[in-house]
Amino acid sequence: MTSRTPDILRLLAAVNGRRREDVSLAVMAALARRSRFDLHRRFRQVTGETPKAYTSRVRLARAAAELLTTNRLISEVACANGFASHEVFTRSFTRQFGVSPRAYRARGLQGGQEQSVRIHADTVASIAPCVGLYRTTVSEQRKVAVPVDILVKELPAIHALVMRRRTSRDGIATALSECLPTVFAYAQRHGLAIAGPPFARYPEVSMGSLVLEAGVTIAAPAPEEPGDGIEAITIPSGAVAVAIHRGPYERLQETYQAIEAWIQDEGLSIAGPPRETYLTDPGEYPDPATWETEIAQPVRSGAVQA
Repeated sequence: MTSRTPDILRLLAAVNGRRREDVSLAVMAALARRSRFDLHRRFRQVTGETPKAYTSRVRLARAAAELLTTNRLISEVACANGFASHEVFTRSFTRQFGVSPRAYRARGLQGGQEQSVRIHADTVASIAPCVGLYRTTVSEQRKVAVPVDILVKELPAIHALVMRRRTSRDGIATALSECLPTVFAYAQRHGLAIAGPPFARYPEVSMGSLVLEAGVTIAAPAPEEPGDGIEAITIPSGAVAVAIHRGPYERLQETYQAIEAWIQDEGLSIAGPPRETYLTDPGEYPDPATWETEIAQPVRSGAVQA
């Protein structure tokens, strides 16, 4: 990424707050104070999508969550998410999800207990604007050390959908931008209850490359093996050393190093691949200083704190 990234992130934050309003290229260009051509080019370089494709995808994702988690009329859902008419919404929705809004709602949400329904709705609304932006590099960030609090706690087993890639460290953001939107779209398309923010897990790390599993947690096991490069997995329960990294993604390694040193000082040992969960969404929070990423490193031996 380049110095243009912060400008586009600020634009996304403004656009994503206008759920009913016009967010055409002309409106975006005015907000960004750029020509339409220049904005279109810069927008696509940062997000990987055209402005029109981006806003349509985000609005359809949020509308799909509302269909499954509210009793609002389909026409009301369409209007609330910026579609000009019920007919326009139905055509766009069917093209995106393969079924009509009515059929999608009738099928329901798999794993949809009352609590998981609320979590699904909130998570989709949050993830949709930024699902291709995690690990985005933002230049010219302040080099101020941020204190890291680390504790050990017990995490339950979780079900997840992931895609696996072998990549270099410099290629993590690109791999995430390819994998996370695909997994997120699959979960939504099949009505699987999404149970939390996106994550990346690293089952293999070497000097030259690493294996990355990128995905989302789901409230219940997937009813069938997804295929097409998507896998259903269960991450086992166990003790983990947990820390919240605050700040831009390019400084995540500093927090990893702090966790490794702490584990050694505490007489613990690493017991599995680390997982980073993206708690803050770049598409809604453009200031990298506010970004939060939870790092969970499985450990063994030693007391577990409550």
